[in-house]
Amino acid sequence: MIEIKSLANLDFEKLFGSFSQAFADYEIQPNKLELAKMLHRRGFVAELSFGAFQNGNLVSFTFNGIGLYNGVKTAYDTGTGTIKNYRGQGMASRVFTESIPFLINAGVEQYLLEVLQHNTNAASVYMKQGFEVTREFNYFVQQVEDLKPNAKTISKDYSIDEVNLSELINVSDWWDFTPSWQNSFEAINRKSEDFIVIGAKKGNFLVGYGIIEPSTGDITQIAVDNNHRGRGIGSSIIKELIKRNKHNGIKLINAEISCISITNLLKGNGIPLKGKQYEMIKRLQ
Repeated sequence: MIEIKSLANLDFEKLFGSFSQAFADYEIQPNKLELAKMLHRRGFVAELSFGAFQNGNLVSFTFNGIGLYNGVKTAYDTGTGTIKNYRGQGMASRVFTESIPFLINAGVEQYLLEVLQHNTNAASVYMKQGFEVTREFNYFVQQVEDLKPNAKTISKDYSIDEVNLSELINVSDWWDFTPSWQNSFEAINRKSEDFIVIGAKKGNFLVGYGIIEPSTGDITQIAVDNNHRGRGIGSSIIKELIKRNKHNGIKLINAEISCISITNLLKGNGIPLKGKQYEMIKRLQ
């Protein structure tokens, strides 16, 4: 008999075991450390995450992050999966549907998720559940051994070095788009010690920055002041981020499709477009 219940009392080893089985046939497979970091960064709350259990074993699940998104209390799908032998039975939909009353009771007003555009079946299911596409994202991935950073150098008027996260004041003015849930400052600040910030300065004034999580190779944000673009600053920042990366790959997930500047910057540094995602939201109350 299948039982749907909260993941509040399930230890991490069992969470990881079920996650690994559910995503065994996926291209990207986080290891135990990467999963722990991913859940923490995305605001995972076990009490408001739910799963389907068969004889005490977790066979389908949704890990929910809880936080504010555009000022609205939001649940974020940090990971949904079903073990292969239990697929095709509507398990994930059942877990989601039965979790909604608990989320509403906790004051959650909307549910946010991202889905690969080529996963047309999943996108269709979400739309039938009342989700609407709010944005379209590109994601970029490259193995470190295949990187070819831009050789362009910047003027001696600029310096590139590590800076503190606290120095990133009013940088949203430089953004071409608002960062997604997992790339937001709220996510980064959940465990800021895991990140390195590279800043570009002209004199004492910050004119660009990039943020990387070295253990996963994930570039979460990169931006340059509009008044200083076209001078190789973005490429210089990427080169410094690559130097500090400790993972065998490097990636930037969830850049808005409309942002041609990010696409060209990454392509020019040997980090190609890998795929596309939909950002989708369902209002709960």
